[in-house]
Amino acid sequence: MIPDTSDLILTKKYPQIPMSVFLLMLVSSCATGPYGVTNKVYRRQAKTFSKTLQETAPALLLDSTGMAIPSDWVGAVNFGMRKPNFVIIHYTAQKAASETLKTFTTVKTEVSAHYVIGKDGKVHHMLNDYLRAWHAGTSKWGSVTDMNSCSIGIELDNTGEEPFADAQMNSLLALLAKLKKAYNIPMANFIGHSDIAPPRKQDPGTYFPWKLMALHGFGIWSDDVLELPPDNFDVVQALRIIGYDTSDLNMAIIAFKRHFIQTDIKPELTQLDLNVLYNVSGK
Repeated sequence: MIPDTSDLILTKKYPQIPMSVFLLMLVSSCATGPYGVTNKVYRRQAKTFSKTLQETAPALLLDSTGMAIPSDWVGAVNFGMRKPNFVIIHYTAQKAASETLKTFTTVKTEVSAHYVIGKDGKVHHMLNDYLRAWHAGTSKWGSVTDMNSCSIGIELDNTGEEPFADAQMNSLLALLAKLKKAYNIPMANFIGHSDIAPPRKQDPGTYFPWKLMALHGFGIWSDDVLELPPDNFDVVQALRIIGYDTSDLNMAIIAFKRHFIQTDIKPELTQLDLNVLYNVSGK
């Protein structure tokens, strides 16, 4: 490590104190910063998970009579880390990114995300991409009922009642590009919290620029020229094809319109809505 000018100034001001002491002070100040304690907790938990991954004890099984079933451990040689296959985008619904960072570094809240992006574009990486964050909650997309286990959660500093900042969107696009390439995430698997939890959630809301995202390859969007759906067009089936849980049909329609229409989120489907639904479900 090359000391910066502040180190040199300090050694000149206090020549009787060795540089090693100043370096120790510098390291200590970093460790005791605003998130020094929570970073330590993170490292401790990650170390515990690492030990779990290295366990090689065979499964202890009993048959119906209570007799032990013979078993041993034979290490496979062809394997890898499980990787995320979805990206779920949220808004924080809080006043500042600092509030969200506090929320995600407080045990009692029991919520977290992999990334938080501030209005100024600063990206806070809070959890290793391979670890399971608690961001999706009770949710469903297609046949997947545990979205936390297969997705990356991204929180955008936004109240839900305002447009998203340009700097924030620029950072988001850069991050999505990195994630898409790193994990080979399909274009259609960039979705919002309201998509996977229609009865409960509204984020990232109608201000979120889904069309812009789709133009960059993150999520799908309807074509400019739309065809009329056939007379036998099945609305429920079309919503299911996209991924929506239709157990509450009205909320599924609202979630669809919040993502793909945005100017109107009433549960009724207009002719335009039907045209868009037909187009998107075909993608």
